[in-house]
Amino acid sequence: MSGSQKFVQIIDFETDRIDEMRALAEEGDRELGDGVGGPVRRLVLKDRSRPDHYLVVVEFDSHEEAMRNSASPETSKFAERMAALCTKPPSFTDCDVEDITVFG
Repeated sequence: MSGSQKFVQIIDFETDRIDEMRALAEEGDRELGDGVGGPVRRLVLKDRSRPDHYLVVVEFDSHEEAMRNSASPETSKFAERMAALCTKPPSFTDCDVEDITVFG
């Protein structure tokens, strides 16, 4: 890949309040979605073998933009509200994107 390296954060969480989590995400999209340097894509995954277990993959254009986003008061407030809907604290994994392959 050329230029700045894409970056993703994987959020691993459990909740029995997924409808409230979705509503919170939609609210966050409205409030944070227009910000420069914010997420460019989000993929929400539901674990088929573990009820109430989810993974969210959030893509940013760079690690620097992700860190600026994470440092914003709005993001901190969103993270607190998200954690309150979880049945155990969420975990976060930060990843540099090494390769992207698009099929079809």
